[in-house]
Amino acid sequence: MTNTTTPPTGGYRDMNRLMSLMTGDEKHGPAATSTLDALWVLYDRVLRVTPGTVDAPDRDRFLLSKGHGPMAYYAVLAAHGFFGEELLSGFGAYDSPLGHHPDRTLVPGVEIGSGSLGHGLPLAVGTALGLRARGLTDPRVWVLIGDAELDEGSNHEALAYAGPAGLEQLHTVVIDNASASHGRPGGIAARFETAGWSVDSVDGRDHEALYAAFTAPHGGHPRAVIAHVAPKH
Repeated sequence: MTNTTTPPTGGYRDMNRLMSLMTGDEKHGPAATSTLDALWVLYDRVLRVTPGTVDAPDRDRFLLSKGHGPMAYYAVLAAHGFFGEELLSGFGAYDSPLGHHPDRTLVPGVEIGSGSLGHGLPLAVGTALGLRARGLTDPRVWVLIGDAELDEGSNHEALAYAGPAGLEQLHTVVIDNASASHGRPGGIAARFETAGWSVDSVDGRDHEALYAAFTAPHGGHPRAVIAHVAPKH
């Protein structure tokens, strides 16, 4: 897809319309809508990246690990002008750049190809380490993962490494919609806290609570925000 800047389509109230443009049997609607509010707050108020800066070295990086439900992600990107909303109706079609899993080579603003559970957090750790090695201390790395992804060993290894490594540039948003197969003693927040992360738990539909958690200081520690949501249908 050609990287062109298109005018933003509207505010959060336009999300239902944009989401409704995407149809199909394998759209993973609940998985997508559970991420909608967190994605909106990030792109509207937090992330320092625009359609014109998707290749800038000093941009913030956002990695969607929960890539099997990208509808909300596509809607938010379209609403912020990363591509035209006319592409949304082709979601999942053979000749559409908007696949059931996002492809970084086809969609402006997408940092990774994702969808396989457990990959996003390790990639985010590597991205933060790469920025540190290059002396780029201002860009922040954000990754959104699902609660069930924490059943994957690769995430536990990345989580355990990031705290002691002091990856302050790293931010993880965990969408907790109670879809995990295995419980964790003390809950998700305790797992991150034990590994040396700065952690907060919020209502994943409350935009002000999300914004406050996303922007809270966390000197010397990676940041994790656990966003509790009930899926919209």
